[in-house]
Order: sequence, then structure tokens, then C-alpha cells
Amino acid sequence: MNDPTRRRFLAGAGTAATAGLAGCGGLVSTTNSRAPPVLDQRPAGVYLPTHVEGMLMAGRTRVGGLEVALTYTLPHRFWTVTKSDGRFTTNRTEIEQDDAVHLMATVWEPETGVVVPNTGLSLEISRDGDLVSEEVIYPMLAQRMGFHYGANFPLDGDGTYDVRVSVGGVSTPRYGAFEGRFGEPAAATIPLEYSREEVTGVDYRNLDRQGEPDAVEPMAMDGMPVGRVPDPFPGNALGSGSLGDLQVTAVRADADRFGSDPYLAVAAATPYNRLAVPGAAMEASVEGAGAGSDGGSGSGSSDGGAGDGSITLSPAIDPELGVHYGASVPGLAPDAAVELRVTVPPQVARHEGYETAFLQSGAVDLA
Repeated sequence: MNDPTRRRFLAGAGTAATAGLAGCGGLVSTTNSRAPPVLDQRPAGVYLPTHVEGMLMAGRTRVGGLEVALTYTLPHRFWTVTKSDGRFTTNRTEIEQDDAVHLMATVWEPETGVVVPNTGLSLEISRDGDLVSEEVIYPMLAQRMGFHYGANFPLDGDGTYDVRVSVGGVSTPRYGAFEGRFGEPAAATIPLEYSREEVTGVDYRNLDRQGEPDAVEPMAMDGMPVGRVPDPFPGNALGSGSLGDLQVTAVRADADRFGSDPYLAVAAATPYNRLAVPGAAMEASVEGAGAGSDGGSGSGSSDGGAGDGSITLSPAIDPELGVHYGASVPGLAPDAAVELRVTVPPQVARHEGYETAFLQSGAVDLA
């Protein structure tokens, strides 16, 4: 248990992140993998969860030019997004009796710290050469970790496991130093030393202000990024607004890496902490702009003639803009009037505090 890569981390302990826990209840030790009951009345937006937990670091490694950190804690309930009767909603994934841990993988580009979504990450857990569990885990959003991949897993008792982390080739547009990278599948193995006593003994806090519109501060853990949207979002500002709790900012970028036409970039972020929110589908209408062009690997498409077309914004990553949605737009003026529309809300699973947020689609009023 003295492996330096397997340090305990109370969510926010010993860092500036403790500011987000003002008003928390006392520290307790849990021997129960079950979280407190879900709140009876939750706001239709971001709210303070019932509790925060510590976690353990299994290790980190390079996979196909990306850095991957594997962490784990008590099994968690979480919510997946589904569509029913034309509306998007969330379904709770309960903790199963044989769940031993909630495994989480964060993937980022090591030079810039940009968290990378859309990797199709999967985990294969084996012990002494025998397969224990294997599945593609969920793209997920949490107040403590930002965007990551996670799921609950059963294990076969205490001992050492090998966790093979596989990432698929990233197919979304990549710009600048990211162009041409991360396009091939890759895998690496991280050892996991599991002790039920250690996991059930992770630090745990109940929050006094649970259910209030707010969010706990993202953690600081061993240099692992949480995927914040840059503030300010780089570029010539075209407006910002919100759709429910989804905070949206549009800019015009002119760097050569985006191609010969101006580039419309849109950031989607959480309130309070500006965590990037991937997994949505967006369109834009730009007054006076021409039809789409092949202005680079991330160019969008435009339907119809100038001024009346809808431009599809592609999910993309960039060393300066980070995770965003963008398209090359011929004729995009520095003071262009832009109308944005979220056509599909973010299709990512959510930890508690986000499961009632980011479910709307529709127009975003920019100002």
C-alpha cells in the first residue's frame, strides 16, 4: 500500500478546491458502497450534490500520444441520456450488489492539458491472465472531474488486476499541433491493486447545502486536468448566451490552422466552473455569410444560399480553444450576427448534480 501512485485524494482536500465545500458537513468514514438517497426535489439545472467522496489513483500512462489516468472510488449511481416521446431525459443507473468500484479514466493531450473526448475508450480487466470484465465505458460529466469516462465494475476480491485501457482513433477535427495525431487505436495496461477495505474507507463528506443551485469546485489531483473552457474564450467575440444552464460563447478565429476562411468556434460550458461540455449537436445561421467551403479539416456544411443556410458545427479540439464546436464560414464578419441552435443536447452520462441539466434543445440567444 506504499506505492506512491496510489495516493488517496479527498475531493478538494489540501487545494483551493476546498472553497467549493464551504458549509459541508463533517468528515465521516463509510463502509457502505451506497450513496445517500437521491433528493426528492431537485432543480431543473445544476445543483450541489448530496455528497462528495475521495478517490484512489491506480496509475497513469501514455496511450497513442495521449495521457490516461485511471482512478477509482466507491460504486456510484449515475444517469444516462435517453429520448422518450420526443424529449430528452435521463435514466438512473443503480449500483448493483456485486459492484466493487467506480472506475474513471481521464484522457488528455499532455503538452497542453486539453481533455480529449470522442476516443471510444474501453477497459478490459483481467487477473492472473483471466478476464474479469470488459466493456466500453460511458463518456461522463462530473462536477469534481469534468469530462471523463466511467462505469461501475465488479471485481473478484482483493488483489492485483491488470486494466487494459484502449482508445479508438479520434475522428473529430484536430487543429494546430493536434492535426494528424490521435487518429489510430492504441492500448496500454495499468495495474490496479484493489483492497475492499481501502475503497470502502475513502474519505466522504455530506453537503449541508445539497440541492441548491451551485456546484462544488473541481478537484486538483496529481496534475490531472478537468477540462475547463478558456476564460476568455480566444477569438473575436460574437456573443454569449445560455440554453438552460448550458453556457455558450461564439467567436471568430482567423488563424491559418483553421484554413483560408474565417472559423466560427463555439464553446459550451457548465455554469460556476466553466467545464467543457462535449457531446452536443449544434447549428448556426450567420447573417451575410456565404455557403460552406473546404476551409480545413474541420469545415462545416451549409445548406441553402447565402444568409439563409444552416451551418453544422463539428465537435473539434484545438490547443488554444480546447474542446469546442466549429466550422469554416466564408464571409464571416468580425461583427456578424450569429444565431445558434442546439439540435441535440449533450449525449454524455452525468454524475449527481448534473443529471437534471443540459437537456434542452433549441435556439440560444447571443448578446
